[in-house]
Amino acid sequence: MARYTGPYCRLCRRVDEKLMLKGERCAGPKCALERRSMAAGQRRAGQRGTGRRPRKMSDYGVRLREKQKARYSYGVLERQFRRVFAEAQKTPGKTGEALIQLLERRLDNTVYRAGFAESRNEARQLVLHGHVTVNQRRVNIPSFLVKPGDIVAWSERSINQEPYKSALEGIDSKVIPSWLSIDKSNLSGRVLSLPLIDEVGAKFDGKMIVEHYSR
Repeated sequence: MARYTGPYCRLCRRVDEKLMLKGERCAGPKCALERRSMAAGQRRAGQRGTGRRPRKMSDYGVRLREKQKARYSYGVLERQFRRVFAEAQKTPGKTGEALIQLLERRLDNTVYRAGFAESRNEARQLVLHGHVTVNQRRVNIPSFLVKPGDIVAWSERSINQEPYKSALEGIDSKVIPSWLSIDKSNLSGRVLSLPLIDEVGAKFDGKMIVEHYSR
């Protein structure tokens, strides 16, 4: 299964936005965006390379960066992102909002939003390794879309392992969105509704992504 394997901090520096790809570490002083003032690929004057100031970004570049922010935030590669966008176009209503809802409904994102993992990348690993069930059936596909009424929980074989114990210890400090209901005693969650756009806190502009693909 194809996935990004490079440094996550480089992605944040590339779009000049803190995307919280490493969870709590991104909020601390070790965040690369805090320690380095230049975007990835730029060089200081005097170093090997041009050392020139970055040019003003074109309208195309601005829209492309918004699309890249969405891709990086949810850990989706380009081809898969195009499929999600095509599905959003078929959904009634605003395409930009439909795109965000589809990304939020991914199982790996749901696991992250439920407080079972510190980051979407960690949530993706939990799903791939078979730690997560949907309606009592193990699902190891991160892109699986949950729907209202679904029960997302840990598999029975995982409740004695370290990831479950770590999540159980930290669940009280997590902020759970209103479209999820979490039973903190056994770390299971119910999807109450479709994700609410106002609660997503997206680091990107869905409207600009629509404009990017409509050019």
